[in-house]
Amino acid sequence: MQAEPVVYQGQFGEFTINDADRRGVIVYRGGLMVAALCFAIGAGLVLWQGANPAILPWLTPLYTLFCVSLGVSLLTIHIYMEPLHRALQVFWAIGCVASLAIAHFNPEPFALTVYRYPLSLLGVGFTFVALTGIFFKEAFCFDRVETKLLTPLVPVLLLGHLARLLPSSLERVLLLFWVILFLVFALRKVTQPIPPDIGDKSVFDYLKQQRLTRTDVSR
Repeated sequence: MQAEPVVYQGQFGEFTINDADRRGVIVYRGGLMVAALCFAIGAGLVLWQGANPAILPWLTPLYTLFCVSLGVSLLTIHIYMEPLHRALQVFWAIGCVASLAIAHFNPEPFALTVYRYPLSLLGVGFTFVALTGIFFKEAFCFDRVETKLLTPLVPVLLLGHLARLLPSSLERVLLLFWVILFLVFALRKVTQPIPPDIGDKSVFDYLKQQRLTRTDVSR
């Protein structure tokens, strides 16, 4: 016998969580896990064998899978503010297009180009702006220590490299912390109950109704 769905009391009324909601959360978390693993493997290769040119061809597919997984998570993430959600998706798209252009038009391996020419981060860096947006959302919603640290760490490392303000030894330390905290974040998401990631569906319904009302009035 199928159990009755749990009814939750939201800010604007009652709501239930269905299987599609749960699948969306699982996909969101799966995307984050794959992105974290790709980032960790790529960064680990750089930190361990950074002087070995043989690792460079491996970094491009790892980064590609990282971007695709991040895009999947951004598609399924629950954010009340739709403009913010769309902005993160736009940032991700800009970063992906810039990365594709650099990888396609530059004869050097992608990772080497980004490292040697920090100005490339003015395009590629938008991918990590989107990732930082996820960290900020998780820090705000769930008060997670790792995401509170990641939110400033990512821009500090990238902007520091862009402006050539950080010594390479410090960059390596910050990158290592980024890897560790990202993995901790992804692993903790796996064990988190699903309903909090879905949020208050009555808020989403209310905001959707408000948008429809404004559209009808404008007509």
